[in-house]
Amino acid sequence: MTVGLKWIVSFAIIALIAVGGLFWSPITDFPNSGAFLSEDKIVGADVAWILAAAGLVLLMTPGLSFFYGGMVGKKNVISTMLQSFIALGVISILWVVVGFSLSFGDSIGFTINGEHYGIIGNPLSYPFFSGVGVLPHKAMASTIPFILFALFQMKFAVITPALITGSFAERVRFISYLLFMVLFSLFIYTPLCHMVWHPDGLLNKYFGVKDFAGGTVVHMSAGFAALAGAMVVGNRKKPHHDASNISYVMLGTGMLWFGWFGFNAGSALAANATAATAFGTTTIASASAMMTWIFFDRINKRKVSALGACIGAVVGLVAITPACGFVSVAESLFIGFISAIVSNIMVNWKALKKIDDTLDVFACHGVGGIMGMILTAIFAHGEKASLLHGGFEVFAHHMAALLLVSVFTFFGSLLLYKITDSIITLRVSEESEDMGLDISQHEESLC
Repeated sequence: MTVGLKWIVSFAIIALIAVGGLFWSPITDFPNSGAFLSEDKIVGADVAWILAAAGLVLLMTPGLSFFYGGMVGKKNVISTMLQSFIALGVISILWVVVGFSLSFGDSIGFTINGEHYGIIGNPLSYPFFSGVGVLPHKAMASTIPFILFALFQMKFAVITPALITGSFAERVRFISYLLFMVLFSLFIYTPLCHMVWHPDGLLNKYFGVKDFAGGTVVHMSAGFAALAGAMVVGNRKKPHHDASNISYVMLGTGMLWFGWFGFNAGSALAANATAATAFGTTTIASASAMMTWIFFDRINKRKVSALGACIGAVVGLVAITPACGFVSVAESLFIGFISAIVSNIMVNWKALKKIDDTLDVFACHGVGGIMGMILTAIFAHGEKASLLHGGFEVFAHHMAALLLVSVFTFFGSLLLYKITDSIITLRVSEESEDMGLDISQHEESLC
């Protein structure tokens, strides 16, 4: 078998990174020492909880691989699962080398009336995790080691590009996807993460965007990138297929639901009352959305299905994510209910069906993220924190930010797909598509 230049280059890059890491400063060096607190400020309970939460969030990516893998045709199960699973390798390495610096490094942006607003982090802030040590950071994680904060955030960066894969499942070359994943993480995820979650980020500091655990950063970005991907790659030759393994989908849903407690409650970054609230709102919104989905299907003359129940549960998890630490459990019931209805309508909307988003990523994650962002701006507790609490300005800023994020993530991803395709063709050949990606891309099979 001939080994193409692209694989030689890929191996050379990982070799260069592995060797290059030997020449960077160890984590005991703190170039930004003024930003850190002393070690005695670490709270043991918070450390224990965020360690557990980080593990829970990591579990979500294998869970997603089962969730997606069970939905595709039998000839593409392994390839679809691997597209999610491989993100644990690619993005983890990228995060250590430069991703964390771009997301949470010193802000690069612009100044208005003496106030600095960041667009992206300085890539030289923490390259190869230099300076990411055991001391707590004053502004970002004041009771846990900074390295734990960095590793917790890494799991969010891992799952985001994995979410996108459901839109172009069954027809994309593996090596092309790896390239796109890297480009997306560098040019879409990291600036969006910085703008929303860094203390000096533009969407955080100027727009006042409330995104407790990633409705905007993770789900909207993945949803719009998925829509762009489905449009660029084009429809499958045989768009209709039966899900290969519903039990995989149910297993994946359970793993996602379990892991989501770390995703949402862990985003409190402490073992406190906010984490407990987020834990409660997360599971109740999911339960509400699950039941709403199956009942809404039935009144629309569709059968109650295990697949529908699983999709509904995940939509509820997506929608509550930005609001989970800001709303009550009672309000989370409504958030799950209304988001499931809107997402269900979008999944079955004939106009959207013309775009072959294989696993309805945009209709579920994109729309779920949009609903979460809107509903957070309506229900978030606190004086002038949302529309129902006298915060019309906050609501207006959220709507403006929603438009900005939608345009940035969709058109930015569209450009990255075009760049990827110009370097390495995105779509597999017709012969490979007919054969199935499990065999044509990986020479592996379920049988």
